[in-house]
Amino acid sequence: TQYSVGYTRSEESDYTANTATFDLSQDLFGDLTTVSFGYSQGWDEVRRRGDKAFKETIDRRNYRLGLNQIITPSLMMGLNYELITDEGFLNNPYRSVRYLDPTSPVGYAFEPERYPRTHTSNSVSLNARYYLPYRAAVHGEYRYYTDDWGIDANSIEVGYTHPWKQWIFEAGFRWYDQSAADFYSDLYPFRNAQNFLARDKELSSFSSQMFTLGVTYELPPLGWKYLEKTTVNFYYDRIHVNGTAMPMRLRSAVGL
Repeated sequence: TQYSVGYTRSEESDYTANTATFDLSQDLFGDLTTVSFGYSQGWDEVRRRGDKAFKETIDRRNYRLGLNQIITPSLMMGLNYELITDEGFLNNPYRSVRYLDPTSPVGYAFEPERYPRTHTSNSVSLNARYYLPYRAAVHGEYRYYTDDWGIDANSIEVGYTHPWKQWIFEAGFRWYDQSAADFYSDLYPFRNAQNFLARDKELSSFSSQMFTLGVTYELPPLGWKYLEKTTVNFYYDRIHVNGTAMPMRLRSAVGL
């Protein structure tokens, strides 16, 4: 049996986040099966710059279940489930939505967005990794997400890892598609058109494709007492997004 307990605190000028986590895993049937469980509790405080009277809270709970199975000496599979519940002030205190206003010179005006005070989401994923005879491996994952705001999302990811001497080469592709939240709109017909209002692009309907290339090089031993292994890593991601107000973007990262 393995377990871990953790606590993190993040402090910003207008946001404070506290999170406590607990994870437990148990190996069964000669270490061929691993069952895991995790729980996280978050206590957040939302503030607004320039408004000392504004102070809201968020209560977050995250439940995780996992099952990993060694099918053959070359094939591993895993099934994971996650339930997240949030309660409190869930929207951005600075963001606004647009509505049609014939009296405005531009034809529209703004009002603050409003989200429901509760949010519950469920996700399930199935993943597999197959080790090839020449030390390389292929992997894949399918994930389904749904919540009570009307968002349904599907994602598929495939990848290939190839080691060669001190090098490791990686390539991958990820496809993602989601529907919009029930209360999302880029432009509402009039002010206070409905109880809940949102213009956040992450709540819109969109799809994306991401291509990944990665290279890792293991440096020779440096002879340092507390540093046994050193690697240089380079990853390049190209992400193309189709949907509401979400343009193409490029991202790259280098790590040591």
